[in-house]
Amino acid sequence: MSNTNTDSGSNAETSQESAPVITVDGPSGSGKGTISQILATKLGYHLLDSGALYRLTALSVLKNDIDTNDIEAVAKAALELDVVFEPQIDGEQKVLLNGQDVGVELRLDETSEMASKVAAIPEVRDALLIRQKKFRQSPGLVADGRDMGTVVFPDAKHKVFLTASPEVRAERRHKQLIEKGVDANISHLLKGIIERDERDRTRTVAPLVPAEGAFVVDSSTISIDEVVQQIFDFIGFSE
Repeated sequence: MSNTNTDSGSNAETSQESAPVITVDGPSGSGKGTISQILATKLGYHLLDSGALYRLTALSVLKNDIDTNDIEAVAKAALELDVVFEPQIDGEQKVLLNGQDVGVELRLDETSEMASKVAAIPEVRDALLIRQKKFRQSPGLVADGRDMGTVVFPDAKHKVFLTASPEVRAERRHKQLIEKGVDANISHLLKGIIERDERDRTRTVAPLVPAEGAFVVDSSTISIDEVVQQIFDFIGFSE
């Protein structure tokens, strides 16, 4: 993820607001993170992994043993995140929270479940909204998340909604965790994905739904390259 600074001056603000945005929304394990990184790299755009901000908030809540019923404390954790994103040569990104590499912890099932809970808190979403909007800078932005096209960048020129079956997504997450040396039970992962999908779809604040006019892609049975090509066809981009 490219971390960006706020532009100053009316001309800079206008440039920031007019920078093109491609939103890629979808549930956990749909492949939107990988797809978004590929799109951003090929287009030369900035990248916003909004889910990382919610997972970082969740991780801060877990590490500091904050009661999720204490809305003020959870929102304060979101506001005061000490976060650094460091791009790596291999295309991955190192995520530092309070100076510590938390890349593996961010992908743990416990963190994902907590992220779903804190994301349903309006005060947390408000705290992170302005930070997310600041990523919109020239030459453009690929925004990966759950409400990028519906809430954060409703004026985005191109909106994509990426999905896949719960079973496929559980298999992907299981493989990802095993490759990182993290023990994982696929049945538990599947149960968690189904429960999280229900929470995300039915929450009153920014529910997980395709934005109006979004291009919906089911990646269950097609390759990453095929997904990318379908999106490029949709936005009218040719390599």
